[in-house]
Amino acid sequence: MFPLYKRRRMVQTQVVAGGMENDMSEQKDIYILAVESSCDETAASVVKNGRHVLSNVISSQIELHKLYGGVVPEIASRKHIEKINQVIEEALEQAEVTLEDLDAIGVTYGPGLVGALLVGVAEAKAISYARKLPLVGVHHIEGHISANYIENPDLEPPFICLVVSGGHTHLVRVRDYGDYEILGRTRDDAAGEAFDKVARAIGLGYPGGPKIDKLSKEGNPEAISFPRAKIADSPYDFSFSGVKSAVLNYLNSCQMKGQAVNRADVAASFQKAVCDVLVEHAMLAMEACGGDKLAIAGGVASNSTLREAFAKACKERGVRFYHPSPVLCTDNAAMIGAAAYYEYQKGVRHGWDLNAVPNLKLGER
Repeated sequence: MFPLYKRRRMVQTQVVAGGMENDMSEQKDIYILAVESSCDETAASVVKNGRHVLSNVISSQIELHKLYGGVVPEIASRKHIEKINQVIEEALEQAEVTLEDLDAIGVTYGPGLVGALLVGVAEAKAISYARKLPLVGVHHIEGHISANYIENPDLEPPFICLVVSGGHTHLVRVRDYGDYEILGRTRDDAAGEAFDKVARAIGLGYPGGPKIDKLSKEGNPEAISFPRAKIADSPYDFSFSGVKSAVLNYLNSCQMKGQAVNRADVAASFQKAVCDVLVEHAMLAMEACGGDKLAIAGGVASNSTLREAFAKACKERGVRFYHPSPVLCTDNAAMIGAAAYYEYQKGVRHGWDLNAVPNLKLGER
């Protein structure tokens, strides 16, 4: 079923007295096949030593779910079943490795859509059992955080990471690999969820984030004053239901008064309100926790306005700013492979009872 290739091992050598080379020790590369199926992307990747991506294959369902204005869980699960063997085969072929070359299997087991997660978990367990390979379950948010390691060889914990996606908005202190402290989280809508709902309200369709980002470039971000929510007892927590409701109220008010709506201004003003809150809370956390490294991750982390705002704020404060490429911001298996590598190095192993956990909390095992 899977293509046959040979991988290459690295051997370190040392020049000793007399000019002769002598093997110091064989540094065995660790190859991990990672599987991601938590929502509407079926993905597989082969990652070497946690940071070198040999392949990253993603089968997206966006065009399918556009018909319904959002992800339909049952349809997503069925599509994962159709695609998962194909993406794994392609990932192995692109990486020029075989199942025999692998050291472990990493897989997302939560949080996410339970049916979608089960497809990836079942596939990973089957390969692990058949090839007698260690199985490493990975938290989806930990995967997003670990995406930053792939393109930033100098990034090491500790640092602060803001994870912003369609389902999550978390402000996390990364104390070490696999060691996290959640400083703040959303009390209601995630940032990406608010983007999707506002995009639908102004007639942009799904997915909302990229469409609002594009349209906002034609608008005035100061045209409309939308609220920036603050939570008195939790300065790092977020709330985006208020700004979403404010946009809907504005649109309804314009309709009742017969006023024309400038969609670009609405998009730009809404986007600025969300970005202002995300940047402000992250900077507060940086000041409180110290350190000089800040990373962002998740689908919304590919938003151009958010990246520009963070780059500016970090430069003003002398903070080093890290972010993945857009392809590594959305759901992908390379980030799961990176996270799995550090879990594997710590000795984390899962058994055949590994199950999908749709509401898995960061830091849980």
